[in-house]
Amino acid sequence: MDETVVLTPASSRTRTALSAAPGLALAVAVGLVATGLARLAPTVGAPVFAILLGALTALAGRTTPALRPGLRVASRPVLQLAVVLFGFGLSFAAVASIGLSSLPVLASSLAGAFLGALLFGRLFGVGGDLRTLISVGTAICGASAIAATDGVLRARERDVSYAIATIFTFNVAAVLLFPLLGHALHLSSHTFGLWAGTAVNDVSSVVATATSFGHGATAYAIVVKLARTLAIIPITLVLSLRRARAAEVSTGSFAAAASSFPWFILAFVAAVGVSSLGLLGPAVASALGSLATFLIAVALAGIGLSTDLAAIRRAGVRPLALGAGVWAVVAGVSLAVIALTHH
Repeated sequence: MDETVVLTPASSRTRTALSAAPGLALAVAVGLVATGLARLAPTVGAPVFAILLGALTALAGRTTPALRPGLRVASRPVLQLAVVLFGFGLSFAAVASIGLSSLPVLASSLAGAFLGALLFGRLFGVGGDLRTLISVGTAICGASAIAATDGVLRARERDVSYAIATIFTFNVAAVLLFPLLGHALHLSSHTFGLWAGTAVNDVSSVVATATSFGHGATAYAIVVKLARTLAIIPITLVLSLRRARAAEVSTGSFAAAASSFPWFILAFVAAVGVSSLGLLGPAVASALGSLATFLIAVALAGIGLSTDLAAIRRAGVRPLALGAGVWAVVAGVSLAVIALTHH
C-alpha cells in the first residue's frame, strides 16, 4: 500500500532551509574572500570584488541549479537585513533631512527616465511593454519595479526576462563605474550618496556602489533610494488607469504594487527609531554597521553568482541600447540637478 508523506510546516521550512544552504554557503565564502581582498585594495571595496568574483564563477560554469535557492536568499533577504542594520546608525532627523533635500533630484530623474525611454525607444525600435518595463526598472528600483509593473501590464514573459536582464547588466556596470566617476569628479560622500541613490537601479547596487565609494555615502544613498522606491505605487496606479481607458483588463494594481513593495522598509524605520531613542551604544551601532557591510558583500556575491549570460544574449542589442540610453539620461539629469541645487 502506498504511503503518503505529509509535510508539516516545520518540516517544509527545514527542507527549504536545507535547499538554500549550498548556495548561501557559497555566497558567504565569496563574500569572505572579497572582504579579504578589500583589505589589500580598500579603494576597490568588498562589494566590487564580490560581484566580480561571483560573476566570473558563474561565467566559468561553476554554478548549478541546486545553488539557486541559496543565491536568491543571499541576493534578497540578506541584502534587506543589511539595509535594516544600516538603520541603526541613522536618526529620524537625518532621514527626514535627506529625504526632503533629495525630492527635486528624484522628481527630475524620474521625468528624465520616462522621457529618455520615449526618445531612445523610438530611436532603437523598442516599444510597448518592454520599453515601459525597462524605463520603470531604471527610474524606480529595478527588478522590484518591473515585477510590480508587470502585475498591471500582464506583459509577455519574454519581455519581463529581457527587462530584468537589461537592468541586471547596468546594475553591475554601476557598481564598477560609479565609484570611479565619483572620485574623478571629486564628489563628497553626501553628494555621491545622493547621486547613487537616484541614478542606480536596484537597492543592492545602490548600497554596493555607495559602499565602494566610501562608508559615509552608504547611509545617505539608502535613504534616498528608499524614498525613490515609494514611486512604485503611483506609477502602477497611473499605468492601471491608462489600461482601463484603453478598455483593457486591468485589476489589482494596488495589489501588484503591494506584492512587490519592499516591506523591509518598515523594519528599517524601526531600526532608525531605536537609534533615535539612543537605545544602542556606539560600540553596538559600530558592530552592526560592520556586519551590514559584510552582508552587502554576501548579497553582491549572490547576485554575481546568479549571472545568466544566456539571458543577456537573448535580450539582444536593442533592449540593452535602450537601457543604456535611459540610464545615461537618469545619471546625467541627476548629477546636473545636484549641481544646480548645490548638493
